Amino acid sequence: MAGQCVLIVLDSVGIGEAPDADRYNDQGSDTLGHIASSQGGLDLPNLQRLGLGNIRADQPLHGCPPVPAPIASFGRLQETADGKDTATGHWEFMGLVLERPLSTYPDGFPAEMIDTLKASWKVEGVLGNKAASGTAIIKELGREHVRTGQPIVYTSADPVLQIAAHEDVVPLEQLYQWCEDAFDLAVARGLSRVIARPFAGEGTDFTRTSNRKDYALPPPRPTILDELAEAGVSTVGVGKISSIYSGSGIARSVHTVSNDDGIEVTLREMRERTANFVFTNLVDFDSEYGHRRDPAGYHQCLRDFDARLPELLGAMQEGDLLLITADHGNDPTYRGTDHTREYVPILLVGHGARAGRDLAIRPTFADVGQTVADFFGVSVRNPLGSSMLELPSSRSRRLSAW
Repeated sequence: MAGQCVLIVLDSVGIGEAPDADRYNDQGSDTLGHIASSQGGLDLPNLQRLGLGNIRADQPLHGCPPVPAPIASFGRLQETADGKDTATGHWEFMGLVLERPLSTYPDGFPAEMIDTLKASWKVEGVLGNKAASGTAIIKELGREHVRTGQPIVYTSADPVLQIAAHEDVVPLEQLYQWCEDAFDLAVARGLSRVIARPFAGEGTDFTRTSNRKDYALPPPRPTILDELAEAGVSTVGVGKISSIYSGSGIARSVHTVSNDDGIEVTLREMRERTANFVFTNLVDFDSEYGHRRDPAGYHQCLRDFDARLPELLGAMQEGDLLLITADHGNDPTYRGTDHTREYVPILLVGHGARAGRDLAIRPTFADVGQTVADFFGVSVRNPLGSSMLELPSSRSRRLSAW
């Protein structure tokens, strides 16, 4: 029987500025390095054992130096596509490099776009219209929204339009309809997603509910996920994976509410073995701590993942492969609240991943998808990346056994 492949994306866990960081005004950004220096050193013994500190031995991570015998293959990836957002990074993982970047609106959306939305929604005005933290903006504008019924419109470092509304003021179906009405306009403006952000509460004590709903732009071309599906490889998307790819090539999706929930779901999928490929995004690093510029919270989030890493390794069976990487940086010590253009780490453990192998700097995120395809013995039609595995040139993977 073919082994199972598990890919875990630690959303925003960058490992130092990319060579082209100056193009993004991100010179000097270093998510892991600056967390380490600001928090008195990283406390990540299990990731260190894999080889996290070996990735850049020439610039050691404080508290996480290289180990003499890492148990993983280790290296870092450099993004090819323009951009530093979630969709661009994840699409490149699966062999789709955007020819032009998606659009972001750090100063809010243009007046004519807002006017079009107001006319479509039949509202007198909108609140916000700026880049903001989702929890901060409902604290700032929640009472005004409850008083007026006007939707809160905002964006983030990603190419997204987000619409927040109190569930007792705007029924969920109305909020979802606003998102649907906005989708074509958002895509025309270069955005990749429209997100419904319902919240509840009273006074200034507002909290977002679990009724978030994403309306995502499908990848403009087929990805390696589609080619895996054609070859009989079943993929389960954990967390926001399915929305990033608009469900393309994904057989099943499991919604999660936190990193811990995402890890629990991933472990369940590893134990139940109902999918060949488990593709997980753990978003709390980015959403809860990177954008909020909270290095202490970010470090604790890393420690929480590190503490559960032995469970993930323990759930692996003979012939399995685990990959751990990230999709961009989000240095919590850096100016602003934007993502940062950085290298991302890559760690591989299991079948075909030689312990202690230095993968060096890989020139594209697409090496991730090519590695997954190589693991399953699937020939990619137009490969943009190179496999990071050391596997025999011919092997039989009886996927029908699943």
